[in-house]
Amino acid sequence: MNLTKTSALVGLTAVLVGCSAATTVPTTSAPTGATSSASGATCSYETTGDASKPVNQPPTSGIANTGTVDYVVKLNGSDVGLTLNRAAAPCAVNSFISLAEQGFYDQTSCHRMAAYSGFEMLQCGDPTGTGMGGPGYQFAEELTGAETYGAGTLAMARTSQPTSQGSQFFLVFGDTQLAPEYTVFGTIDAAGLKVIQKIGAGGTDNSQGSGVGKPKTPAVITSVKPR
Repeated sequence: MNLTKTSALVGLTAVLVGCSAATTVPTTSAPTGATSSASGATCSYETTGDASKPVNQPPTSGIANTGTVDYVVKLNGSDVGLTLNRAAAPCAVNSFISLAEQGFYDQTSCHRMAAYSGFEMLQCGDPTGTGMGGPGYQFAEELTGAETYGAGTLAMARTSQPTSQGSQFFLVFGDTQLAPEYTVFGTIDAAGLKVIQKIGAGGTDNSQGSGVGKPKTPAVITSVKPR
């Protein structure tokens, strides 16, 4: 697939997800993905098939939907601090924490990267390292329509279809131009951003176009734990 800068910024599905047949991202409104009440959020996770690693689905009710929680991704031996925003995306945070607690992300490689001005992100979360793996379930986006993807943003990847988030996520290490169609569920701390930028500086293998493909510097997650 030959992605130019223009096509990559307009049809981002091929970079942010592992569905090679998709070329565009729908612009229609997506469901919020969570129903909130005084007892917390209710989330829906739809079974899609076999998981890339054996995992249980996350809880679906009484989900924390206020405040933040801090996690640390050990990436290439260095700490990448994440602040997960439960208020903005309770279902995405709930899923991420559930998978982290079950070791789903441990010993996995970030399989895709874009590294040029206007489009700088590292995509992770697939134990197969192919971009096609997932947790065996999917769930809806949590969007306001005002999402932006500046350096330090943590967001969910998805297929070309709404309600298709799974385990894959992307770490934005340089201001990236995307339509507000990807759930933002946290931020990356300054020290962690430098770790990812170092990987970005190594470039990609250009397997999906100039500046897009597998990172030349292997990006390996050994653990994801609460801070």
